[in-house]
Amino acid sequence: MREQAPEQLKPLYPSLQDNITKVLEELHFASDIVLRELLIGTEEAPLRAALFYTEGLVDTQSLHHYVMEPLMLKMDPAEWAAVLHAEEGFLQRLKNDVITVAAVMEIADFDNLFTSLLSGNVILLFEGLDVGFLLSLKGWETRAISEPSTESIIRGPRDSFTETLRTNTALIRRRIRDTRLRVEQRMVGRSTKTDVAIMYIEGIANEKVVEEVRTRLDRIDLDSVLESSFIEEEIQDRTATPFPTIFNSERPDVVSANLLEGRVAIVVDGTPFVLTVPALFVEFFQSADDYYQRSDISTLLRFLRLLCFFIALIGPSLYIAITTFHQEMLPTQLLISLAAQREGVPFPAFIEALVMEITFEILREAGVRMPRAVGQAMSIVGTLVIGTAAVDAGIVSAAMVIVVSITAISNFVFPAFNMGIPVRMLRFVLMGLAASFGIFGIIVGLIALVLHLCSLRSFGVPYMSPLAPIQISDQKDVLVRVPRWMMLTRPHLISSWNNVRQKSNRPKQRQ
Repeated sequence: MREQAPEQLKPLYPSLQDNITKVLEELHFASDIVLRELLIGTEEAPLRAALFYTEGLVDTQSLHHYVMEPLMLKMDPAEWAAVLHAEEGFLQRLKNDVITVAAVMEIADFDNLFTSLLSGNVILLFEGLDVGFLLSLKGWETRAISEPSTESIIRGPRDSFTETLRTNTALIRRRIRDTRLRVEQRMVGRSTKTDVAIMYIEGIANEKVVEEVRTRLDRIDLDSVLESSFIEEEIQDRTATPFPTIFNSERPDVVSANLLEGRVAIVVDGTPFVLTVPALFVEFFQSADDYYQRSDISTLLRFLRLLCFFIALIGPSLYIAITTFHQEMLPTQLLISLAAQREGVPFPAFIEALVMEITFEILREAGVRMPRAVGQAMSIVGTLVIGTAAVDAGIVSAAMVIVVSITAISNFVFPAFNMGIPVRMLRFVLMGLAASFGIFGIIVGLIALVLHLCSLRSFGVPYMSPLAPIQISDQKDVLVRVPRWMMLTRPHLISSWNNVRQKSNRPKQRQ
């Protein structure tokens, strides 16, 4: 949301009572807005002042200790006289000698006053002055840093982002102690006025991508931003695609690694998921575990994930196509076994697969929405009971239950949950093509899928790079993860400014 022009800002009144009335009326005398009127200075010539803060968003102990006690302390009249009639100005002397808060800023208009007040800051106003103080004393209840819930790993850090913006930026700062790490903050949302921070490493990140991120954030005109997905939908390159073109993670080590490769991070207050751009297709199949294990183990696991991707995408489709159109592809014994299983089934293979897939999707959603204590048990028991009963009743064949089960399990292998969603959607499309045209329909569907993926871009970077267009120098961390001492450069299409990551330091065996 673009900032208002200075001429549209409403200045504060010189009268303290007028300011108090304006604030209370504008907020409709909200019960969580606390007003504390003070008399500061000497008893002979006291100065009226007023404190405003939102209850529950302010550290009240710090407020009492660093603001109210110094202001209300009965100082020597000569000292107060020096403060009130200081040559450099009353506010400057008060800020330097009396108020012991780290961050104190002057505020002169109601627009900034209301935004700061409702963001958890303390407002201090004085009689006879049309300028007040903004005191940074935010102190609401926050969730402690815990282990990631959606990106589990075997070896590596166990901390994750929280719902507090400053905690999240600090977790990244803790890992990247580089003076070139930039943090730019802005406010998005007319009603929520959500704080959003852009993080990138100057000299590594592509300045064109950084500027594009700024432009897309500034043109957002939403009423509310409650989660990073609100931002994601507004800034993504293309909406007519089921594939995610913006990466998100709740792991600080993953976001830090992306920043070091030249990406830009978007941190949104109120959510533990941080966005990074540009995003590549292969990035959604890479896990943090890949970089904490040996390179040969990581490579094997990546091939396993790609295999599971194809199983989850075309597993039921291949079964439908082969059993319906291409029975000659099966060995004789297997064909006889499948024919015996399907002898009493009244539905074609497509209807079998459709019923089982929809049933499993219902069980999956029920397990997510049900209470945690019974959700997982209900999903497992429901799957077993329904699958066994369907086979015994002759509604589906046992082979179909096996195929659907393997497909569902393969869908959970992806490190990024949002990559499993388009696979689940496209699976039904390919099932329909297989039921209509057999393997030829599957091939046509896969060709259309590849063409669609190659047409996508994420902030100007081809979505399928470095596979399409092919970048030979960037293949060291795509399908195969080479040893770390061989990763000398960053991805060329992401970081076009400073590609050198490190110098070669190949381990040598001692004789």
